[in-house]
Amino acid sequence: MRIKEVQIQNFRLLRDVAVGFEDRTTLIVGRNNSGKTSIAELFRRLLGDKVPSFRIEDFSLGCHECFWTAFEASNAGTPAPDIVELLPSIKITIDITYDIDAPDLGPLSECIVDLDPDSSDARLVLTYGPRPTAPAALFTDLAVGDDVAINRRNLFRALGSRVQAAYAASLEAVDPNDPTNRKSLEPKTLTTLIRGGFINAQRGLDDDTHRERDVLGKVVEVLFQSALTDPVDPEKRTTAEQLKEAVEQIQGDLHAGFNAKLTSLLPTFDLFGYPGLSDPGLVTETSFDVEKLLNDHTKVRYVGVNGMTLPETYNGLGVRNLVYMLLQLLRFFREYQATPTAAGVHLIFIEEPEAHLHPQMQEVFIRQLDQITSAFVAQLNENRPWPVQFVVTTHSPHMANEARFEAMRYFLSVPDGEGMRRSVVKDLRKGMGGATEPDREFLHQYLTLTRCDLFFADKAVLIEGTAERILLPAMIRKTDSAATGQPQLGSQYLTVMEVGGAYAHRFFDLLSFLELRTLIITDIDAVKPNDGGKRVAVPVAEGAFTSNGCLKALFGDDVSPEALLGKTAAEKTTGIRRIAFQIPEAQDGPCGRSFEDAFILANPARFPLGDGDRALAAYAFAGDQKKSTFALEHAIEHIEWNVPRYIAEGLRWLAEGNPAPAEPAPPVAVEIVADAAGVAVNVAEVGDNG
Repeated sequence: MRIKEVQIQNFRLLRDVAVGFEDRTTLIVGRNNSGKTSIAELFRRLLGDKVPSFRIEDFSLGCHECFWTAFEASNAGTPAPDIVELLPSIKITIDITYDIDAPDLGPLSECIVDLDPDSSDARLVLTYGPRPTAPAALFTDLAVGDDVAINRRNLFRALGSRVQAAYAASLEAVDPNDPTNRKSLEPKTLTTLIRGGFINAQRGLDDDTHRERDVLGKVVEVLFQSALTDPVDPEKRTTAEQLKEAVEQIQGDLHAGFNAKLTSLLPTFDLFGYPGLSDPGLVTETSFDVEKLLNDHTKVRYVGVNGMTLPETYNGLGVRNLVYMLLQLLRFFREYQATPTAAGVHLIFIEEPEAHLHPQMQEVFIRQLDQITSAFVAQLNENRPWPVQFVVTTHSPHMANEARFEAMRYFLSVPDGEGMRRSVVKDLRKGMGGATEPDREFLHQYLTLTRCDLFFADKAVLIEGTAERILLPAMIRKTDSAATGQPQLGSQYLTVMEVGGAYAHRFFDLLSFLELRTLIITDIDAVKPNDGGKRVAVPVAEGAFTSNGCLKALFGDDVSPEALLGKTAAEKTTGIRRIAFQIPEAQDGPCGRSFEDAFILANPARFPLGDGDRALAAYAFAGDQKKSTFALEHAIEHIEWNVPRYIAEGLRWLAEGNPAPAEPAPPVAVEIVADAAGVAVNVAEVGDNG
């Protein structure tokens, strides 16, 4: 039994989304404020101890107009049932798949309402909607004036304290094949069917050396409680019972000795001179139980030397974070074991597990989740299954690239009316545009090797090679400086990928799927056939074709350099993707074939080109240069130069369409290096602010 899909309507940024869940681990990725935290918070409400309840702030901003429309209808005297229909509801639809041959479906049995013997899906719909009395509860005594702005402000201020009285949660089992076939259930049925566990992003692991936090020690209490009712391991039950007996014995000793002496410290009332209030026989009684002892006085400490133990804060935050998460997972497992009637699904949310973990540890953690589960089942549960599903939200490219495409759900925030936004969920299991399976496999392998942060960036630049990679941060600064008052690319979250001209086009489907504004900087790579018919590299003026795979994919295999030079900005742009390749610095001027000779032509005063054909001279001069040395020289030593025109135009285009501040700021560029075969070999960050 497992959750297959969840559909969410009108909760915060999740205006109308569907999120598919994997059998074991689902990875939720995306930029900041794209709704990743909202889905965890939603399930925290659904699977908590109380009946789900929401506030006015929890309704999507796009729903606010529905409240206003209902308010106006109420003022116009519209009947209450019609006003109820105008009010918005938060709705969560949960599809659960199960084994039709299972001998016992447990609490899911009462949720199955269809009569199809071959159906293996059940659907639960929880609705937080208006009560029949909602119009009166929401709108009574609200003043109506001529100023609409004031009316709106008064309305939503009042709704903040009225929504919970006017709304209620209801749960229904719905036939997946016939929405009219429904059965009402108690809302708490959801928590008997699905057990929740949450490891929050804020885990209280701050490095506070002045006040001991003992975050790990709090987990011990839960492990003790679960051991008392462990159905599998009698040794753990015995140990827990022995601990309880030891505390009871201490309790007896306290009562017999400690409290007798403590009582002797009490004064008698005749000292106060009150008539009739002679000592009424007051005694002291000091008591504690195992739970309080564990909760208030037990700490987890690290083993030291010479008999010393070290407190939690004496270890690094990364180690403490990892230990905490592992202990929490064990706690969730033990709690599930100790439940007399176990839920059919155990859903565990882990928010931002990468906090304080170095990259290799991040990769190991996400990779080992399945192994951790298997170890718990094999070693602690006699191989009886633990029906757990993990949902991990992350900002880490190391975790994102460790997972398969199919396990990722990409959250994207898009405009939803004036001043409002909503989330769109891209399910990579359901496809990636028109990408073929070979391209999907190539992209997965490439991104796994490169640790690319495509899933978290605002914009992307795909570049050819080493020289562009080294000089791009400086080119961004120079281009921004020349565009005062315009959007500054250095203020935007940019990822830079070195992919080579032969592979850039294989990213197009993924980039479109992610709706990522992208600039591809590539080389015109002019070639012509030699006497043997083999195409060889030549200056642009002599070229008959291009050998660049990306340009051929966009403009045809037989496109000529001359035709490429005639392409307009519109022809180089497809939606939110644009390609940039070498063009003359001035009309009818010489044109470079690669980045190096284009750079030389953009800065003729710096290079001895002579009075002849400058394009040919630049081509020859560039051929004698080592790319990395050439780039480093101009990045560090000779920093006064002009950005080649084709790159400057592309960077200005890329900077548009983003509400970033206009002031220049150092760029953020992630370096992804590929060898000559296009296989990435390492990743690093470049740019002043890393």
